[in-house]
Amino acid sequence: MKEIKVPVLPESITEATVAAWHKKPGDYVELDDVIVEIETDKVVLEVPAEESGVLSEITAEEGETVSEQQVLGLIDDEADSGDTKSSETIDKSEEKEAASPTSENNEPEAQEQETHVEEKVTEAPIESPKPSPEPISPKQTGNRMEERVPMTRIRKTIANKLHSATQNTAMLTTFNEVDMTEILSMRASFKEAFEKKYSVKLGFMSFFVKAAVESLKKFPTVNAYIDGEDIVYHAYCDVSVAVSSDRGLVVPVLRDAHKMGMHDIEKGIVDFAVRAQDGTLGIEEMSGGTFTISNGGVFGSLMSTPILNSPQSAILGMHKTQDRPVAVNGEVVIRPMMYIALSYDHRIIDGKEAVQFLISIKEALEDPARLLLKV
Repeated sequence: MKEIKVPVLPESITEATVAAWHKKPGDYVELDDVIVEIETDKVVLEVPAEESGVLSEITAEEGETVSEQQVLGLIDDEADSGDTKSSETIDKSEEKEAASPTSENNEPEAQEQETHVEEKVTEAPIESPKPSPEPISPKQTGNRMEERVPMTRIRKTIANKLHSATQNTAMLTTFNEVDMTEILSMRASFKEAFEKKYSVKLGFMSFFVKAAVESLKKFPTVNAYIDGEDIVYHAYCDVSVAVSSDRGLVVPVLRDAHKMGMHDIEKGIVDFAVRAQDGTLGIEEMSGGTFTISNGGVFGSLMSTPILNSPQSAILGMHKTQDRPVAVNGEVVIRPMMYIALSYDHRIIDGKEAVQFLISIKEALEDPARLLLKV
């Protein structure tokens, strides 16, 4: 028998939750098949089969809390794909099914069975199956239904972190708006050539990351954080990018964003988005970061007040680009406009500095040629 164990967990994480079994007792698994997923505070880890064989037993059901190297189940690595539930490898599973309320007889029948190597089988004591967790508890009153669903570890971590940010910082938000005309024009002119050369589309995010990096250089306090009674300044820009996934919000980091080209930024963000949905982002990829950008505009948000990604001191919120009437040189014209927001920790960043930082981003975005030429 081969034990299926919880893998080595990331540093500072001591336990996880069994999220989903992809195989059931009696299923044949190939080497490296994903058998089960476990969820930590930050990421979902896939546990692959280390040997081919038949999954003979599950010892940790979905929803159970497990620790590092705990046994999740057993694989009979001597069984082949032709073995069925009549084989010795899954006698226990057969007995549990016979003892379950859904079986025709609640009393299991002892049967003599023979394996493919003609070994004598010894009947194992019948154990009552462990009750599966009930993630949903419906409560009905008349025609009104309520459902109670336990929070996932990732969702609990998100909730605790956001609550902590609002309780432990002096958070304030300042707003401005950006005329996106020049960026839209540049994208229209170069999107085909950009995609042909770099095999990635030219999006908005690379412009915003570039603008943020240049502004952080001018206002280093926005790129710093409070540690006790000290202020820690960074001589680099690691930009966290908020990415939505089915399991919740994750914030992977573009390391050394100040050294990245626009194509590197776009490729990095596409990669983050894909792996956030797959649950394959590593915890090290979401640790650290000196400044965060969140794009609520992809969901249609026109304006918001983003919450700080502690211990960082500031976060930039992007929003939907919308045609609006604006005054240009004394005339009312229609322009594609985007509201932008900067939430910041007022303990470390003064209001004047926050406003100037946001204006710096606005000016860089409205004249992207100067941004890219760094003049």
